[in-house]
Amino acid sequence: MFALRRWAKTAAYLAGAMTSTDASAGAKDESAAEWLAPKWFNEWHDGLAAKGLNFGAIWIGDNIANVSGGSRRGAIHFGRFDLSVDGDLEKLAGWTGGRFYANMLGIYGRGLSRNYVHNLATISEIEALPEARLYNAYFEQSFYNNAFSIRIGQQAADVEFFDSQTDDLFINGTFGWPANKANNLPSGGPAPPIAVPGIRLKATLSDQITVFGAVFNGNAARSGDGDPQLRDNHGLAFRVNDPPWLIGQVRVSYDLDFGTGRLPGNFTPGAWRHTGQFDDQRFTAQGLSIADPSGSGIAAKLRGNFGIFAVVEQTLYRSPGATEKAASASVPGVTAFARIAYSPPDRNLIDLYIDGGIGVSGLVRGRPLDRFGVAMAYMRISDSARNLDRDVRFFSGLPSPVRSNETLLEMIYEAHLKPGWLLAPYFQYVFRPSGGIPNPNDPAGVSRIGDAAVFGVTTTLRY
Repeated sequence: MFALRRWAKTAAYLAGAMTSTDASAGAKDESAAEWLAPKWFNEWHDGLAAKGLNFGAIWIGDNIANVSGGSRRGAIHFGRFDLSVDGDLEKLAGWTGGRFYANMLGIYGRGLSRNYVHNLATISEIEALPEARLYNAYFEQSFYNNAFSIRIGQQAADVEFFDSQTDDLFINGTFGWPANKANNLPSGGPAPPIAVPGIRLKATLSDQITVFGAVFNGNAARSGDGDPQLRDNHGLAFRVNDPPWLIGQVRVSYDLDFGTGRLPGNFTPGAWRHTGQFDDQRFTAQGLSIADPSGSGIAAKLRGNFGIFAVVEQTLYRSPGATEKAASASVPGVTAFARIAYSPPDRNLIDLYIDGGIGVSGLVRGRPLDRFGVAMAYMRISDSARNLDRDVRFFSGLPSPVRSNETLLEMIYEAHLKPGWLLAPYFQYVFRPSGGIPNPNDPAGVSRIGDAAVFGVTTTLRY
């Protein structure tokens, strides 16, 4: 997801945001075409793009080492190829406002979170089971000079919903698709590596107000047990009959003036609802604890689920004269973001989620595209899940751990080495992975898993 979120937002979007009503510490970047591919290929590619058919390719490679905590220490490499086609139907067929988009992912290697750290907020956004799979495949129609659009087909929710521009700088998966949704929704919800059939509406009511709404199929994979990525292993399930998941938000853009010029920001409240069934986090249908050996041990089914959330993003500083700069120019500046979400504790593993961070662009003289950021995320284990841990203690007679929260710190520097070539070293520290689950290396199961310190370098090539 690292590259999907970055490159789904165009270079103009990232660069121009500092001079618009959106807050961003983003920086302009370009394709590696001028130095990565031969001239004849670039001419062929650009010729097709001029006619409305644009092919893209991205490779992301992640080298990560867990140096302490988790279940074991070690270093691994994994990566992903992303091949896409974007069709402008107005250029191709004279269809005003029409567009189609599709991409496929080629994933290889083993993930660090799954095999070493066992945390809720996946260390790298691109971590997934090795597979070649279809991801997005949708049609979009715009009306009234792009003031209103409808998107139909297989798509993900993470690019537009509960999202800020500054959080796209960071590597950890929770800053793209937050860990509360990834762990609370069936099969993780519509987010990498599994997109879901759905309908998305977007309406720009004014320069300050944009409304988003969507309904997705409520399960990202075929029904059954086991990993959802194995139950939809090629992205071809195309499920449409599961109970739906609905989400909506309103983005309000504004400007603040602290005497140093106009500083843009935005505030986005929203909510979601799922109409399916969810497992009770503590009790069986008979009202006994799931840990009670005299009960069935099968969680009661609860009807429906919901969540509320809000995002705020604010430019804190930008270089003098930024408003006079062209939209395509990078603008040194500082932005901050914060997000909060809540879901009921009886049917969700995480009931309260909070994250936030700061992004700086143009920090190094002579390197206007480079970015630096620091962010944190807090995931509180719900009261019901914690009480189940206490029940396990009571019935087993062992002082097994009681989960509390997982908290994450990330620091990253994103260096733009050449057009389309990014190198991003980063550090993450995970406090209480998965809230403090039992250490898998402790046969007695009475000690919790250790805090994890992770170093990594992500390389991205975009054509």
